[in-house]
Amino acid sequence: MGLITEVILLLLVYYVLLFLLGQKLENNSIVDIGWGLGFVLVAWISALRGTNSPPATIIVILVTLWGLRLSWHIGKRNIGKGEDYRYVEMRKKWGDRYPRIKAFGEVYLLQGVLLMIIALPIYMSHVYSATALNIWGMLGLAVWIAGFVFEAVGDAQLRTFLRNPDNKGKIMRSGLWRYTRHPNYFGESTMWWGIYLISLNLMPFYVALASPLVITYLLVFVSGVPLTEKAFEGNEAFQEYARVTSRFFPWFPKKGSQS
Repeated sequence: MGLITEVILLLLVYYVLLFLLGQKLENNSIVDIGWGLGFVLVAWISALRGTNSPPATIIVILVTLWGLRLSWHIGKRNIGKGEDYRYVEMRKKWGDRYPRIKAFGEVYLLQGVLLMIIALPIYMSHVYSATALNIWGMLGLAVWIAGFVFEAVGDAQLRTFLRNPDNKGKIMRSGLWRYTRHPNYFGESTMWWGIYLISLNLMPFYVALASPLVITYLLVFVSGVPLTEKAFEGNEAFQEYARVTSRFFPWFPKKGSQS
């Protein structure tokens, strides 16, 4: 059995188990907690079953750090607070006709397919061989570190802001949030570009290019920025913040911004 087949079977079993857990808890947003852990599982089965090299090992370490931190962060934020509004809206759309089958297909199976695509540089790096980290790998490592800082620090800054009762109803617009409305999403996209660059030590550029392209597209146009900002429709404070602050890529605030 080849490594790619093993990764597919692992993800299928993983998402079936997540689906069963979600149905028992009546909470499909459990899949968000499982997102990062899914990549960690792919990284380690690839390391155990595939060909290892210094660049591939670095990718496993980076993905493990990112995936565990992200799942811990989302779990700490979501556990005990009920199902996320996005999945509540899905339930309403599904109605009473085969809601669990629709949940498996539209939530769990879809996420598993996306994970398989985005994880391309992880498992494909264990199909090829390399002896050392070249210039692409060193550049990729630097890019990944920058992205990790943006995601982790951005999340921490927002968490601290929301814990302060004096900030209730206010919009976070300091720290990294002064330069982009979504430092966490920018950071996640940047990390995957970094992992892709490291993978260029091992394979032609086109093999794993879909990974950073797909995650960036999802974050900017589908499930990241659009869904987050939809929750602030009609919020005048957020609209003022959006007027002067970059949507995704970090940049200096426009004139007229408020700290």
